[in-house]
Amino acid sequence: MCGICGIYAFESLGPSSRVGIEKMNQVMTHRGPDDEGYYFDEKVSLGMRRLSIIDLVTGHQPIHNEDKNIWIVYNGEIYNFPELRKQLQEKGHKFYTQSDTEVIVHLYEEEEERFVEKLNGMFAIAIWDKKKNKLLLARDRLGIKPLHYLRLKDRFVFASEIKSLLQTAYQREIDYDSLSQFFTFEYIPAPRSIFKGIEKLRPGHMMVIQNNEIKISSYWDVRHKYEPPKDENDYAEQIYQGLKESVKKRLISDVPLGVFLSGGIDSSSVTGLMSQVTSSKIKTFSIGFEEESFNELGYAKIVADHFGTEHQEFVVKSNLVKELVPVLMKYLDEPLADASIIPTYIISKLARKYVTVALAGDGGDELFAGYDTYKAYQVARLYRRVPKFIRDKLVKKIVYLLPASKKRLSFEFKAKKFISGIDYPPEVSNYIWWGAYNPAEKENLFTPELKSRLEEDPYLPVFNHSENCQARRSLDRLSYLDMKLYLQDDLLVKVDRMSMANSLEIRVPFLDHDFVDFATSIPSFLKLKGLRTKYILKKTMGRHLPQKAIHRPKIGFDIPLGVWIRNELRDFTWSVLSPSNLKNHGFFNDSYIKKLLEEHFEGHHNHRQLLWPLIIFQFWYDEYMK
Repeated sequence: MCGICGIYAFESLGPSSRVGIEKMNQVMTHRGPDDEGYYFDEKVSLGMRRLSIIDLVTGHQPIHNEDKNIWIVYNGEIYNFPELRKQLQEKGHKFYTQSDTEVIVHLYEEEEERFVEKLNGMFAIAIWDKKKNKLLLARDRLGIKPLHYLRLKDRFVFASEIKSLLQTAYQREIDYDSLSQFFTFEYIPAPRSIFKGIEKLRPGHMMVIQNNEIKISSYWDVRHKYEPPKDENDYAEQIYQGLKESVKKRLISDVPLGVFLSGGIDSSSVTGLMSQVTSSKIKTFSIGFEEESFNELGYAKIVADHFGTEHQEFVVKSNLVKELVPVLMKYLDEPLADASIIPTYIISKLARKYVTVALAGDGGDELFAGYDTYKAYQVARLYRRVPKFIRDKLVKKIVYLLPASKKRLSFEFKAKKFISGIDYPPEVSNYIWWGAYNPAEKENLFTPELKSRLEEDPYLPVFNHSENCQARRSLDRLSYLDMKLYLQDDLLVKVDRMSMANSLEIRVPFLDHDFVDFATSIPSFLKLKGLRTKYILKKTMGRHLPQKAIHRPKIGFDIPLGVWIRNELRDFTWSVLSPSNLKNHGFFNDSYIKKLLEEHFEGHHNHRQLLWPLIIFQFWYDEYMK
């Protein structure tokens, strides 16, 4: 696991490029504290930071082919590299390391740009082909590993993290449409970033720069195959065998491994299957809260005891929010209003004391319809049949009169979210239910000056991904969008940045692309059966997990922000969102924010999902723009 960066000159690099690439590399030391390496020639500079996982002795990067005209820096893990290495050796390729990195170099020699189709793993790759004057960048299919880029006047630069690109001659400027998207989604969908001109290479895409021309192409996408349905037991057996194989692949390592265990079915499945394919004692890590409706420690302990793991727990308290938010901004680079960044950082720090690699259950909800938004979609299909005048004149008024609840995902919270998105197309409704500010709220949030600068519909990423989606069933389309947006640009970003901040590698068995291909072929009515989420996954794992891990309410990896903001974090929130702080940029309507604060503090409304993005943005702005 590493951080990578590079500079490509449209003419030629001067002597300053050596200092430039070193500055870009050093700000990513947390991604790879074990080693650093560089490559320089007149056209390209490459840099890398290494966290040693495989081939601890000879895996130093950059790595080259036999005649040293092809060079690579790469971040990630290739799980099928032993098989690929054997095939390449049979074709006459000579290796000087035991690393998966060198396998990619020789595979590129053999397959050219098609090499990426044979890789099973998570990766961000940069290959410099000196003979062909070609720089190739590729990102893994699901977007587990990041890659950002920027075109300047005389050069092109890329890096694992935006902070590296900020070490160049780039003049920082906010992309206002990205800012608008942040307050819509709570994150900024690829390919945009918060910085104008800095973009993300999208998952499953490859970029080739040759003769100063830049071309981007897609090499993979989620495809929903529609075949005659099989028996439920057949699907269950295939899920079990496929996920077990995926877990087994991800145990390849020369360093200790563990599991992030929430007690939910996804992480419990990973833990259970790991116990079947390894004889080593499993280390598990869990985070909890004093507030009962947010706390999953009891469920995690049941699973840990069942499989006899070495279990570590940590209870998160409100004071850590004030301490950690300024720290985490240094690792995020752009605003991300997923409040679970805090427990993710803490559990990563806890795990790093014991292991260098941890497995996690991310992806299970998207593949097997685990979110409440999917249940909302089912309800909405029926609710939209109710005459509109009844919905508007009666139901909406009743729902908005419901008193604010302190509980996480209370009926009041869900009902108000549901009503706010019901009048939009299903794909947009889904992201109003997920996101922070709906269109009416954003109309009140932004100043007239900022609104005049906006050019795009903030839901454009939803429409763009919808055009590429080949799924015919509505639920499959929502699942596809969640993989392309929420999973890709929120969950995986959060996990990468917070784990890498602690020099910890995270592996996600549910996102093995072969398993994804299979899971997306399962009929959606077996994933969401009525209002029963993850039906077929629960049936699959029912024989292998404690029943309390199967039949339990979904809590999710979140923190009790609404309660904390109203009580322990009240002064903190007032200070961060004070009129004087907001005037630093002048983007927001002061009186509207004051109204949100007063309503929240007085208990009339739970505005946690509106206030937290504002808090995060203020800290980001002070760190990167002020």
